[in-house]
Amino acid sequence: MGLRSVEQYKASLKDGRRVFFRGQSVPDVTEHPVIGVAVNHAAIDYRMADDPVHRALSVVTQGEGAPYSRYYQLPATPDDLLKRSALIEAATAEGGTLVVLIKEIGTDALCGLLRVSESIDKKHGTTYHDRVKAFYRQCRDNDLAIAVAQTDVKGDRSLAPSAQADPDLYVRIAGRRADGIVVSGAKAHTSVSTNANELIVLPTRAMAESDRDYAVSFAIPMNTPGLTLLASAFDTTAARQGSSIEYPISATHKMMETTTVFEDVFVPWDRVFMAGEWDFAGPLALAFVEHHRFTAISYKLPLVDAFVGCALQMAQMNGIAKAGHARDKITQLVGYAETLRGLTHYAAMRGTVREAGIMAPATLYVNMAKYHFAHHYHEAVRHVQDLAGGALVTGPGAEDLEVPETAKYYEKYYAGAGVGGRERLMALSTVRNLVASEFSAYQEVLAVHAEGSLEAEKQMILRSYDARPALAFVKKLAAAGAAVSSTS
Repeated sequence: MGLRSVEQYKASLKDGRRVFFRGQSVPDVTEHPVIGVAVNHAAIDYRMADDPVHRALSVVTQGEGAPYSRYYQLPATPDDLLKRSALIEAATAEGGTLVVLIKEIGTDALCGLLRVSESIDKKHGTTYHDRVKAFYRQCRDNDLAIAVAQTDVKGDRSLAPSAQADPDLYVRIAGRRADGIVVSGAKAHTSVSTNANELIVLPTRAMAESDRDYAVSFAIPMNTPGLTLLASAFDTTAARQGSSIEYPISATHKMMETTTVFEDVFVPWDRVFMAGEWDFAGPLALAFVEHHRFTAISYKLPLVDAFVGCALQMAQMNGIAKAGHARDKITQLVGYAETLRGLTHYAAMRGTVREAGIMAPATLYVNMAKYHFAHHYHEAVRHVQDLAGGALVTGPGAEDLEVPETAKYYEKYYAGAGVGGRERLMALSTVRNLVASEFSAYQEVLAVHAEGSLEAEKQMILRSYDARPALAFVKKLAAAGAAVSSTS
C-alpha cells in the first residue's frame, strides 16, 4: 500500500474491534466524542507525511520499501537516531505537547524484537527472527499504526507470574495448537490501542523457568476475537465537553490508554515471536526499553519548551519580568529544558550498534535524561504556577468571555502589562491547561511512571555506568600521593 492518507488511516479503524468506554460499547472509534479526538490527534503522523513542510523529515525516500515513514527506518547511525528524535519532537509539537505515539512505540518494540529474536534463534534453534522481519515489512509497507502491550496487571507484585492466585494476572500461553498458541490475561496502560491497527505484546520482566508460559511475545490485529479494550476515562473532561478557549490543548489533542484483556485469543505461529524461552524475557523487555526511553525523552522536549515559554509570557504580562525571583525561576526552567535536550542529543551521538545491526542510543545518557526530566518535573510545574498567579484556577469560563455583559468586566479588570484582559486570560488558559487541569495531572503522572519509574531509571544509570576509569583515576592519585610521601 505504501504511505497512507489521513482518510485511509481512519477508515482502517472501522474494523469491528471490541472497545468499551465508561461501561458502554463503542461501535466506531472514529465517531466517538472522546476516542474520536484521539483518532484525530493520531492522524497528525499521516498529515505530516503529506505536508511539504514536514515531508523530508517524516518520510524515507530511498532504499528498500521506500517511500515509507521514517519511524520505520531501522537506526544504523547516530544521524538516524537524531532524525528520529527530531521527528518525534516535531510531531509532539504539532500535537500541542502531547506525543502522537502510533508509530513511535511500535517501532521501538520492533527494534527490540529484531535484536533479541536473533539471539533466541541462535540459542534455541527457533525461527523468530524471520517472523519479526516479515511482520516489520508488513507494518512498514502498509504504513500501519502499532500499539504495544507490555505492562501486565501484575496482581501481588511480591509474587512471580506463575505464583499468582489468578494465573491471568500476567499474559500467558494458555494453550498450544499445531497452528499457533492461545493466550489469556491482561495488560495495563496500553497507549493508543483504541486507534492502532496492530498490537505487539512483550514480556514485562525477567522470568524464571517456572514462568515459561508467561515468556510470550506476539502481534495481532486489533479486531482479533477475544481481544477487549477497556478505555481509560481519565483526562477526558476537555475532550467530552471542554471549549478550546478554556482547554486550547486537551480539547483537540488526546491519547487513549486501555486495560487490554485477552480471553483465549488465538495467535498463529507466524505472529508468535517468543513462546516459552523464559531466559530471553528479561533481555527482550530491556531491549524495548533501551529504544523506548529515547522516544520518551524526545517527546518531552516540546513540553519543557512550553514551560519556558509560559514562564516568559506570564512574567511579561504580569509585569514581573525584571524581578529577581522571576528571573531565577526562568533561568532554572531554561536549564531544565536545555539539559534535557543536550542529554537527548548526546545519547544519540554516543549510540552503539547492537544485535541485527541496529543502533541503540547510549543507555547511560538516555536514563540520565529521563531521570532528569521526571525528577524535576513537579518543580518546573510549580515555577510556572507561581509566575502565572492564582487566576489559573479562579479565572472565567469560555462563556464569560463570549457574553458581552460579563466579557467587558474581564477585559477591564484582568488587563496586564501592555495587554488587555482578554489577551491575558487567553494566555492563562494555555498555562492552565499545561499546569492546572486534568490534562496537567495526567502529564504529571506520566512524568513519574511512563517509560519506567524513577527507581528503574536510577538502576539503569548505575548499571550502565562504567566505573573502571573513575576507580583507576583515584587509585592513580593515591599512588602518586604515596610516592611523594615516601620520598619526603
